[in-house]
Amino acid sequence: MENWLMYAAEAAVWFVVAYMIAVSLLYVGLFLTAVPKIRRERKLNRKEQIEELSFHKDTYPLSILVPAYNEEVGITTSIRSLLSVHYPEYEVIVINDGSKDATAEKVIHEFAMTKVTYSVRKHMTTEAVTAVYQSELFPQLFLLEKENGGKADALNAGINFSRYPYFAAIDADSVLEEDALLKTMKPIIDSNGKVTVTGGTVRIANGCEIDGSVIKRISLPKKPLEIMQIIEYFRGFLIGRLGFSRANMLLIVSGAFGVFEKSRVIQVGGYDTGTVGEDMELIVRIHRSLRDEQSSQRIEYIQDPVCWTEAPSSAKVLRAQRVRWQRGLAETLFKHKKMIFNPAYGRLGMISMPYYLFVELLSAVFELLGYVIILFGIFYFAETNTELIVMIFFATVLYGSLLSSFAVLLEEWTYHKYEDIKSLYVLYLCALTESFWYRPLTVFYRINGLIAFFKKSPAWGDMQRRGLAGKELKREE
Repeated sequence: MENWLMYAAEAAVWFVVAYMIAVSLLYVGLFLTAVPKIRRERKLNRKEQIEELSFHKDTYPLSILVPAYNEEVGITTSIRSLLSVHYPEYEVIVINDGSKDATAEKVIHEFAMTKVTYSVRKHMTTEAVTAVYQSELFPQLFLLEKENGGKADALNAGINFSRYPYFAAIDADSVLEEDALLKTMKPIIDSNGKVTVTGGTVRIANGCEIDGSVIKRISLPKKPLEIMQIIEYFRGFLIGRLGFSRANMLLIVSGAFGVFEKSRVIQVGGYDTGTVGEDMELIVRIHRSLRDEQSSQRIEYIQDPVCWTEAPSSAKVLRAQRVRWQRGLAETLFKHKKMIFNPAYGRLGMISMPYYLFVELLSAVFELLGYVIILFGIFYFAETNTELIVMIFFATVLYGSLLSSFAVLLEEWTYHKYEDIKSLYVLYLCALTESFWYRPLTVFYRINGLIAFFKKSPAWGDMQRRGLAGKELKREE
């Protein structure tokens, strides 16, 4: 019996080690794909390019959609950041999705809004829009009051109401840099419409000094949990998304900030209200339509940081977020399962979709297996087969901590957002600890997300929002 367990454990070790090494090499490959783009960006004068674009006669007007549900703690800060962006012509549409708090009242009072009569188009069917308000101080600012239908439904209502050919979807707890829209619209303008969607980089604002609606000083938060999420974002955006974008295989545009060609979104039916991963599901559907049409349009990722958002500050809130993300990913892959390993969808079906299945979704299962093997080995094979434990341990560290520390160095090489040396040391040292506590924690949460997907149980939980410039407030979702 003991020999059988030994053989089974050894086989499992080799499987997990091979998987982690393969994924690590894949990340290295994505980085090497992204390096030429990063190198070119470092040599460009970004400020000069953006300033020229500010006066570009062919700049497309843009609608900014802000779905809001129980966001009273930070909604005015976010709106003020949107009203201060540099862009020739745009409108801001806040969609209050049946909030139970004072979200609408704060917006109406803060921006002197009055009820107006507007006809709302019906590109997509949504819950009823009960009132429309317009600001007397900022005529480009609107507030839609609607019955609760969820984030996807709120975005569809905003699309129905919007006037302009492109729209940006922004989370209500986010702050944009002043040149954010110019940066994300530049690929669309330069390509004469060949780029149909752009996704901007999202950074975590926890710990930063915010004056009004402007990030005045970028600094680290005090909680290790928040710091680890900063590192995680470095890894996900700089290494993962940029590499896939270069090959036109990007399947995720962050729900916190993305710009879309409205006609394309309407053509594919808008956001899907039947999933909690509406942002990824829409991107997959757009890719699918482009491939079916044999269109030359692309979806691109913009690596220069442009959007700052609030990250979970407690384990409870982080769990709710990761369960939601994992369930949304599973729902999207299941809905479009016919694309996986389907040569009719080219690199999207043969590379990108399998990657999100085996690396982004199922990696939690494989990593959990690795942790079980380590614990099992400590109790049963500590003396007879120590090399098994050591092998899986180092594979786990390589897969998590070293890749994350590499992402920190890449961030410093490209953007130098954290100017003080102490912050860089803290980020680097925290990255090296990832495999020992943060990675197992998120693996557990992601397993919970998979269970929620199979059980079809609610994926939304109580959230805590402190606000980017306010105190902590309970938010129900």
